[in-house]
Amino acid sequence: MPTKAERTTAYIIETVAPIFNKHGYVGTSMNDLTEATGLTKGALYGNFENKEALAIAAFEYNSKRLLKAIDDKLNIEGTALEKLFSLTDFYRHYDSFTASMGGCPVLNVGVDAKYNNATLKAAVNETIRTIEGKIALILENGVKNNELKLPVTPLQFAKQLYTMIQGATAMATITGDRKYLINTIAYLDLLVKKEIKK
Repeated sequence: MPTKAERTTAYIIETVAPIFNKHGYVGTSMNDLTEATGLTKGALYGNFENKEALAIAAFEYNSKRLLKAIDDKLNIEGTALEKLFSLTDFYRHYDSFTASMGGCPVLNVGVDAKYNNATLKAAVNETIRTIEGKIALILENGVKNNELKLPVTPLQFAKQLYTMIQGATAMATITGDRKYLINTIAYLDLLVKKEIKK
């Protein structure tokens, strides 16, 4: 059973995670955080050393949610192909999944932190490497099991696949037109069927 302090810390992180994700590290004020949580600055700083510690905890919270969802899609029973299609299906509805987070944490925090916060930027890069690694493992198993043929290494293909997904996410986010996401995922499904399926 979590203690009252642990429950308060969890409440703060869950409440502020979408705010940091939407407004960025610099764009999020302590007033935004006190207003959202209903807690004083003193109460927030009683749980977190500073704003940066809170922003990092908020990103890690969203990142864990995202990585768990990806694991759920990739850890299904079935072939490498079925696992890849499970992943692309997840990304087909990615905007719905990330709505409660304030958008894609990799995209939002990654772009915001690049010039504003090296620690947050490093955390985003780690999440990107983790996702690419998970995809690469599925591809590697597909090659080993003679289901897939790849023109490049599994990790390189995983990076290209994830780049296209994140590019589509960025365009859908910027324009408000989810067709960027839908059409790119449809193209990726076709690419997998035509180019790498044995």
